[in-house]
Formats: sequence, structure tokens, C-alpha cells
Amino acid sequence: MKTVLTRALLASAIALPLVATAAGFSPYVDAKGGISRPTDFRTHFVHLGSYAVLDEKSAARGLHDVYTEKASAEHYRKTGQFPDGATLVKEIRKLETSAMTTGDPVVWGSDAAVWFVMVKDAKRRFAGNPLWGDGWGWALFKADAPATNAAVSYEADCMGCHVPAAQTDRVFVQGYPTLKPH
Repeated sequence: MKTVLTRALLASAIALPLVATAAGFSPYVDAKGGISRPTDFRTHFVHLGSYAVLDEKSAARGLHDVYTEKASAEHYRKTGQFPDGATLVKEIRKLETSAMTTGDPVVWGSDAAVWFVMVKDAKRRFAGNPLWGDGWGWALFKADAPATNAAVSYEADCMGCHVPAAQTDRVFVQGYPTLKPH
């Protein structure tokens, strides 16, 4: 009986999205609202889409690749909203260019420069924390210190770019074909 129960519990845990099984919220958020950077996002998350900022004068210059958990992408496709605990990781990589047989110039992303991490907080758990607001937790990790959140306040460090995406829950979903229903 114990083996059957154990198998049933394991099967139900596997069927649930990661965001629902990790301490009731998110494995990337501590009890005080501190956000850590997922290190396995390239292999365990799904790629939502990419933006390229080519302007050499822009602080955002680079290839912006965005990822989320598979369960979060599936939930979004069904409901048009990210579930509570969904994690979005935007990796901005430096741009390289070269002439190639496929075109001149060809542009690609090379070394990571920064990572932005957003965690959906539909329940507004961390109201007093300046890195949480508008239903999300916000974090910025730089390549020279990838384990340290360099953001101080979502209003100061994040909202300047995300104001135009207010109608889509602060996420630029138009560039993410993975979120579109099949």
C-alpha cells in the first residue's frame, strides 16, 4: 500500500506545474521576497521569443532571449495570463557581427551581459518590498555578479522600460510566438 501511495503522490507532483509544487509559490523566491536567478533556464524552461536591440547607443543593445516554465507558457496559452509564481527570465547577450555566406552582416548573440527575472505575484505577497509591484517581483543580475540582484526598486530599475506594456501585464507578449495558441 505504501508503494502505491508513494507512486500516486509522485505522479501527481509530476503532473502539477513547477510553480504550484515549489513551497506553494516559487523556488526562486525566499520568504522575504528575495529573487534568485534560475541557472537552468536554457535547458529546463521554454524559449518564448527574442528581441534584438541594434542601436549602438542604447543601454539595452543586445539580443534579448526570454524564457519561462513550460507549465507557465501552457497556462498563458489557455488563459491569456501568467499563473501565480510564473518566472520569466530575459537574458541579454552582447551582439557580434560578421559577413557570412547567408548575409552581410549577420548578427548573433554572444556572451551574456545581464539577466532580468520577473516572478508573477497575483496575491501581492510582498507589498512592503520595493522590488515587488504591479503583480510582479523584479530582479536584475549582471554578468560580473550573476548571483546578486542589482535592482534596488522596480519603479526605478524596471518600470521605465515596462510602462508601454501596461496593457499586457507589463510583459511584451507580442514578441513571444510561443504564447500564441496553436
